[in-house]
Amino acid sequence: MCGFIGCIHDRPRAIEQTWKTTLMEMNRLITHRGPDDEGYFFDEYVSFGFRRLSIIDLEAGHQPLSYENDRYWIIFNGEIYNYLELREELAAKGYSFATHSDTEVIVALYSAEKEKAVEKLRGMFAFVIWDKQEKTVFAARDPFGIKPFFYAEQGDRTFFASEKKSILLALGQESLNGDSLQHYLTFQYVPEPLTMSAGIYKLEPGHYLKKQVGKPLTIHRYWKASFDPIRQSEEELVKQIRDALFDSVSVHMRSDVPVGAFLSGGIDSSFIVAIAKQFHPHLKTFSVGFEREGFSEIDVAKETAEKLGVDNISYVISPQEYMEELPKIMWHMDDPLADPAAVPLYFVAREARKHVTVVLSGEGADELFGGYNIYREPESLRLFVRMPNIVKAVLRMIAKLLPDGMKGKSFLERGTTPLEERYVGNAKIYSEKEKAALLKTYRGGCEYTAVTAPFYRETLHDPPVNRMQYIDLHTWLRGDILVKADKMTMAHSLELRVPFLDKKVFEVARQIAPDMKIANGTTKYILRKAAEGIVPDHVLNRKKLGFPVPIRHWLKNEMYDWARQLIHESETDHLFHKDVLHRLLDEHARHKADHSRKLWTVLAFMVWHQVYVEKKYDFASSAQSEERPASVLEA
Repeated sequence: MCGFIGCIHDRPRAIEQTWKTTLMEMNRLITHRGPDDEGYFFDEYVSFGFRRLSIIDLEAGHQPLSYENDRYWIIFNGEIYNYLELREELAAKGYSFATHSDTEVIVALYSAEKEKAVEKLRGMFAFVIWDKQEKTVFAARDPFGIKPFFYAEQGDRTFFASEKKSILLALGQESLNGDSLQHYLTFQYVPEPLTMSAGIYKLEPGHYLKKQVGKPLTIHRYWKASFDPIRQSEEELVKQIRDALFDSVSVHMRSDVPVGAFLSGGIDSSFIVAIAKQFHPHLKTFSVGFEREGFSEIDVAKETAEKLGVDNISYVISPQEYMEELPKIMWHMDDPLADPAAVPLYFVAREARKHVTVVLSGEGADELFGGYNIYREPESLRLFVRMPNIVKAVLRMIAKLLPDGMKGKSFLERGTTPLEERYVGNAKIYSEKEKAALLKTYRGGCEYTAVTAPFYRETLHDPPVNRMQYIDLHTWLRGDILVKADKMTMAHSLELRVPFLDKKVFEVARQIAPDMKIANGTTKYILRKAAEGIVPDHVLNRKKLGFPVPIRHWLKNEMYDWARQLIHESETDHLFHKDVLHRLLDEHARHKADHSRKLWTVLAFMVWHQVYVEKKYDFASSAQSEERPASVLEA
């Protein structure tokens, strides 16, 4: 796991010291992604910078790396788990290698197969290859979006980086994207390819870009997820899931440094740990919790660890340190993310890094195997499916007239609302009406359904559960889950690997019928069956909690004064009607309504705004303070 920055120019330019200094400053902003080594490459068209966290081939894995007599240069962040097999195939065709790294395998494969090379890679990746002969940059991101990739165009220059903050340094002052803010208030994250910064974008998962000197940048989709259920027996599916997961965990443990695992009280991480233990008997696991009763999975995790025979190290977070670390967390995050679970992930990663360099984690299981409770909804609303539209329209009108909180109102509303309107992913914080009342900058024509509409069109004839999974794969997973997974672990120079988000595991998951995912009200039904006899019984049917965070309680007590002061002091009066926010906070504190998610979404944005717009914190200076010698190559 590493980080990179770079730039391609449309016109040849001299390699000036001022430009070198700028690039080095951009690179040193992401020192946390790779504290072990840094390297640079400059020629008249391209500039590359790289930070390395040594995982494989510790002595010879330096980047930027050249291949084929310096025709190709590559910078690569991630891990390729089938690189040994690909290396053998390429060697049999006459390709030679100077290192034992997966980086060299990627560039050799590109030399052999050009754009088609990316389809053969199994792993998590974001990389850039410069072909000096063709004067072309080729860059790609893994199918699920495990590794980040940002880019921006300014004049005759195209920038790319592992973190947005590096590009911001090159472009100058933060310029807020108003549409991104509106979407953020609904989703609690900025949906891709947008970022909160105008003019800076994310390369979407499963896509590659090409940029030839003097020609426009083009983006192409090389991979598309699809769910195609095949009727199979439980026994067949259990075997397929186990085989795929054992294989995935095995290759995800390839490393020349210590590997551990995150362990919560749920089935996903427990399944990964149980399998990993068979390959690494002395596995260390890491858990996190809070002081407030009912908001800690540490006891369950310790029980699981004891039954599996692995070590468990835990950390308890106080509300005070949660608030104190929030600005730095938002700096690492690049864009605001209002998922309270990002913060405990930051703390457990910090604890894990004291012991290991790589951790396995359970992200992706819910999206692939049907783990979210909301996926049970289509079954509960089945009586509305064949109901005449006129009847549904009448019931919908009746539902609107019922008082808020009245029993049955929500059921009628959801049952009479099309899936495309009622489900836009795991978070739907503010409605359009609520955003219009809150935002001074609200713009009509930027509705949140525009984000999910293309994905619904691609799954028009799929069962409802599959469509919901498809939405989450393309929104929640890549915009929230994997963002916090990467940023919170990389903040501590810790590589996180996700065995569920593997090509072979997905090939099994995509063929599972909906009634094998949700059965008798049980989510992840067939995954639980596959875990029987491997995962301790107390975990198998435990209610899903994720990383429970007591934000709802804290905003009434320990965080109330902090929240009120933040709303008052934040220089966002041009964006928000602050009287609306004070009203929400007071109603929440007086137990009139639970506004915790609405409040936290805005509070997280305000902290981010203080970091990146108001410049109240200077985390960049400490990141750039390193003065270690760097390898600089010029062509």
